[in-house]
Amino acid sequence: MDLYVCDILLVDDNRELQEMLRELLEREGYSRLRQAYSCREARELFGRREPELVILDVMLPDGDGFALFREFRENTKVPILFLSAKDEDNDRLLGLGMGADDYITKPFLPQELLLRIQAILKRVYVYPNLKIAKEQIAELGYFRIDLRNAVVDRDGQEVRLTAKELLLFKKLWENRGNIVTFDALCQAVWNDDYYGYENTLMVHIRRLREKIEEDPSHPRWIRTARGLGYRLEAERQGHS
Repeated sequence: MDLYVCDILLVDDNRELQEMLRELLEREGYSRLRQAYSCREARELFGRREPELVILDVMLPDGDGFALFREFRENTKVPILFLSAKDEDNDRLLGLGMGADDYITKPFLPQELLLRIQAILKRVYVYPNLKIAKEQIAELGYFRIDLRNAVVDRDGQEVRLTAKELLLFKKLWENRGNIVTFDALCQAVWNDDYYGYENTLMVHIRRLREKIEEDPSHPRWIRTARGLGYRLEAERQGHS
């Protein structure tokens, strides 16, 4: 199975369950997993790098998963799946009513969880687009971008791209030399529900530049077309 290029944040204080989730997801091919065991750790990891999916427990040692959900959703629409031992209808309806993408109660069937995760990712990101053609390499000067594994080789130093950064780069690479509008880039990442993401797009472009530019403040490759969008100045495409 192709590896899924997706950053998943697991938030649960049950370490045994966390390890079971990690093993389950890694066997399925999800290779980019981060684990938090409290609200504090979840906030820290989320702030350090926004994930593509959060799997969130309701009852945490230093807070409430519902309150943490509200914090995450203040500035982002990252998909969140509640995985909770609280199986009362009121809690499930509360989580879904708040806008959670799904709510699964413990104990759960592993295959059901995997199917629910896949459904969320397909709906939010058109997830099959994240399965990249085998061994496809993009070259920018001395940098090589492995589009299959979402890795930038910076003179021997590997830097990973997030799923959103990968989708942005792919869209720019496919249209290299031409201006790609803000709307087209937003739609490539957030599908049809992309309105209101212009400022978020700028943040992701800035982070992408930090990974593929020698001097992000004076970009050579991702150029801004003021008022229109961005253009990638690429040299050539190769296959290893």
